Amino acid sequence: MTDAPRRRSAPVVPPKAALEGLEQKWGERWETDGTYRFNADAPADDVFSIDTPPPTVSGSLHVGHVFSYTHTDCVARYQRMTGREVFYPMGWDDNGVPTERRVENYYGVRCDPTVAYDPGFTPPEKTPKNRRDFVPIGRRNFIELCVQLTGEDELVFEELWRRLGLSVDWNQTYTTIDERSRRVSQRAFLDNLARGEAYQADAPSMWDITFRMAVSQAELEDRPRPGAYHDLAFHLPDGAGDIVVSTTRPELVVSCVALVAHPDDERYQPLFGSVVTSPLFGIEVPVLAHRLADPEKGTGAAMICTFGDLNDVIWWRELDLPARAVIGRDGRFASDTPDWLSSDAARGVYDGLAGLGVKAAQRATVELLEASGELLGEPKLIEHPVKFYEKGEAPLEIVQSRQWYIRNGGRDAAIRDQLIARGDEVTWHPAYMQARYSNWIEGLTGDWLVSRQRYFGVPIPVWYPVGEDGEIDYSSPLTPNTESLPIDPQSEAPVGFDEAQRGQPGGFVGDPDIMDTWATSSLTPQIAGGWDHDPELWAKVFPMDLRPQAHDIIRTWLFSTMVRSHLAEDTAPWRHAALSGWILDPDRKKMSKSKGNVVVPTALLEAHGSDAVRYWAANGRPGTDTAFDETQMKVGRRLALKVLNASRFVLGFGQQRDSEGSADGQSSADAAVLHLGPEAVTHAIDRAMLAEVAALVEAATEAFDQFDYARALERTEAFFWRFTDVHLELVKSRAYRDDAGAGSARASLQLALSALLRLFAPHLPFATEEVWSWWMEGSIHRAPWPNVAEFGDAIEGADPELAGLAAQVLQEVRRTKTEARTGMRTPVRLLQITASADDAERLELVRDDLTDAGVIEDLTIAVEADQPQLVAHAELVVDKPH
Repeated sequence: MTDAPRRRSAPVVPPKAALEGLEQKWGERWETDGTYRFNADAPADDVFSIDTPPPTVSGSLHVGHVFSYTHTDCVARYQRMTGREVFYPMGWDDNGVPTERRVENYYGVRCDPTVAYDPGFTPPEKTPKNRRDFVPIGRRNFIELCVQLTGEDELVFEELWRRLGLSVDWNQTYTTIDERSRRVSQRAFLDNLARGEAYQADAPSMWDITFRMAVSQAELEDRPRPGAYHDLAFHLPDGAGDIVVSTTRPELVVSCVALVAHPDDERYQPLFGSVVTSPLFGIEVPVLAHRLADPEKGTGAAMICTFGDLNDVIWWRELDLPARAVIGRDGRFASDTPDWLSSDAARGVYDGLAGLGVKAAQRATVELLEASGELLGEPKLIEHPVKFYEKGEAPLEIVQSRQWYIRNGGRDAAIRDQLIARGDEVTWHPAYMQARYSNWIEGLTGDWLVSRQRYFGVPIPVWYPVGEDGEIDYSSPLTPNTESLPIDPQSEAPVGFDEAQRGQPGGFVGDPDIMDTWATSSLTPQIAGGWDHDPELWAKVFPMDLRPQAHDIIRTWLFSTMVRSHLAEDTAPWRHAALSGWILDPDRKKMSKSKGNVVVPTALLEAHGSDAVRYWAANGRPGTDTAFDETQMKVGRRLALKVLNASRFVLGFGQQRDSEGSADGQSSADAAVLHLGPEAVTHAIDRAMLAEVAALVEAATEAFDQFDYARALERTEAFFWRFTDVHLELVKSRAYRDDAGAGSARASLQLALSALLRLFAPHLPFATEEVWSWWMEGSIHRAPWPNVAEFGDAIEGADPELAGLAAQVLQEVRRTKTEARTGMRTPVRLLQITASADDAERLELVRDDLTDAGVIEDLTIAVEADQPQLVAHAELVVDKPH
């Protein structure tokens, strides 16, 4: 809801304006007045709801956060000024691997669930340099430290957001680990389970050996790493020769279950269905055909190992092959000899590999192959992409493990097509980002793995019965009542059991895993919008109007939220998706904490001011990567200062002046303002200027309606500089007078200033609020967005060419004075203008303003029919004082 602008009975214009201190002054005032507080009683049609990204609480915010969150705030402020009741919450994403790693490094501890809880635990005073020396603590102690540190970080984050001027309703906050979020996450998971959308499988999964947890496809990234192709000899029966296989993972020959080649590869067609023997271990494996084998890669034949890469998983599954895994969750070869190695020779070879890490096992295998003569030629060095967890430090392995999954179309064509179609329910800004969403879905190779073998997160809310024989029955999970959520199966017993039965025959065990952080973040609309606790609010805010986020997490946050909404609500979760680009460093690389090239925004805000930093951010086009540029922040500061000073100038024109002061001693600066409306605007140039403002209002409104905050700023700023550099100079002499022409000038300037301040308000909230407070009641951020109707009849029939012609003449005069190296108040003895009849007639309307602004003693305007363009020649008076 907005309030119509109400002018003060008298302006309070300071003798000098400054940007310093505005953030604290207005931040406190906005909080006291509840300027941005959401009115839950507003009708649903009036609500504009934002699915605000909860920033990860793992240290500090960087300038990239300032960049994208400013974009969202500009949109929120615009929507609020158009009369919408803006639901703009703020969450903190405080669970997951980044938080755990920060807590470990900050306190010098590591979580060991086997360690008992110590109620008096105190972290070491000095953090050990080596992680191996970190103090092991129990899960409960570790979680307590996570809660403590994230709570401290969140206060720092909030302080920075307030300083930046985010118009968030700070009564609408949450954390992704608080009770509400845990309850919503667990209830949604149990709903998925009840509908058959969540399931458990003991299957190969990508495994990070550093964090010792499974990761999903969306969390993978390729990194270039050195490697080598090794040519291995697999032996045909009866000494008929060898099949040569090129591999970068020779250490996995022990896990080989088959050889594969493309069905159309004539070199191997005669061998399909036959059996060969593996080098070193002498294991018989079949030669099979599959479409994914690449005839151009290596020798065209590949070994299928369980598991070397994702192709191995596909081949293993589709060709129904046995599993022969030797790499454990710690990234080391199993200590026990595999049971498929039956010969003493094979078992003896494996004894030399048992317990080794992957790299050490590879070196040992290559030495053994060289000694046996089954490594053909020298390894061929290469650089190739290797799969990593996006936050990991070591290459991923593929490990067989029991995990929870949610169906996302990776294995179901119908769900995949439905999710792609959901993208059509959303308007994308920019539009081409929808293709990234669709392409991601089309490239999925499996369902969404949502369980994680970590500690600080939302627990998987199930238990498993233990049979009388001591075996755990994973096929019959025990689930809690909805009313009891949130629960922790590691410390609470299921209904019908007591704690003494934990781990006992006939008893139960709790699921030890937590949910992937995206499994919680995918429910931000439900968490913030009252899905399970405020049905009236939920009905007003969902589907949400806007999802703002960075384009690089379309595959994670955006897609996972779409999945949850599709499965639970049968709709897209938002009407619009606005995608921000990256911030690039001077080398044009993305700024990120992992790369160590981020800039912390606190110093920037102190050096340039919040409006200046927001100006830089708001110049970043939607979806476009933007270079970090302090120079542009300096431009923004200059603009904010100009807003203050130009406003002081304009407001000074409308005051009733008394050189002796008023009777009660009030200075002229505090005298009453002449409140002039559009009916007072009669001068042609004033009407032409307001027509330009009206066109600007329409253009800025159209840009904001398309979520293009950058174009709105660009158009407004360009006009503002013309307004201050040309129009103000053109009419100020007339505005100082006390005749009808002065009233027209003052009224038009006040109307223009009112509109310009509101057009700038989403981008420069502090400077515009400061000026607004000098002469208007209430907050500019609750004032209505400007509209053309405000200018009334003043713009009817206004000449669209007049302002440009007057500016051209004035600029020519200025150019002449600049070239002569004289001051701008140097008189012009004669200004001769040659123009078409129409232009000459227009210029007569502004003759007086031009002569005053240019200090022109004699102005002649000649008509020349053949003159297509205006020509002006100025003759200066250089012997007069100026």
